[in-house]
Amino acid sequence: MKYTKILLAAAGFAISISPSALAVDIRVIANSSVKTDALSATELKRIYLEEKNSLDDGTHVEPVIQRGGRVHKSFLQEYVGKSDDDLQTYYRTLVFTGKGSMPKELGSDAEVVAYVAKTKGAIGYVSADIDTGSAKTLSIVNAGNGSQRRLITRVEPQYPETLRQLNIGGTVRLQLTIAPRGNVENVNVLGGNPILAESAAAAAKHWIYSPGSSRSTIEITIPFDPSH
Repeated sequence: MKYTKILLAAAGFAISISPSALAVDIRVIANSSVKTDALSATELKRIYLEEKNSLDDGTHVEPVIQRGGRVHKSFLQEYVGKSDDDLQTYYRTLVFTGKGSMPKELGSDAEVVAYVAKTKGAIGYVSADIDTGSAKTLSIVNAGNGSQRRLITRVEPQYPETLRQLNIGGTVRLQLTIAPRGNVENVNVLGGNPILAESAAAAAKHWIYSPGSSRSTIEITIPFDPSH
């Protein structure tokens, strides 16, 4: 009877875990040939759906995907809005109709980092806590309301030296309120190491965006990589 109760309790605990609790923090990386340091979530989705193969500055980009796993599932859920099966079907349709090709598919974070680092224009995704080597990390901007606001002036956050020496990094999520003139009016921390978040928020307050017809709210991610 006691053993049965333990099994039931364990089953109940497993059922109570929400999908979000199993999510993985994602870092989007790119080859050094990619000039931009940030992409909008919309741009990233269009790149992975092969609706665009170059950035506004003319840089050619090549999406790289992982072969299953939690990182892959979290990336698709957060940025693409398709399951793995749906995405594979989508790619096969592009190939069949001559409108696209199957992207490079790799089996691990390490393989993605190695490929992206050596392949011009490559963009991939890995777990946020992995060493990205010579590949650069891209900030992903999510629009909250209104149209996309283009970042004109970006001030880089200062990496707290103590955390860098301790090899402590991570990704900070911020919500920015942007005035019609383009200045950042308010910064809210949504997630990440509190000390890194303080540095990221201090820098983001000095960012300038393109003018808009009204006030906008966007979400951004700022990565901190102690190896860079």
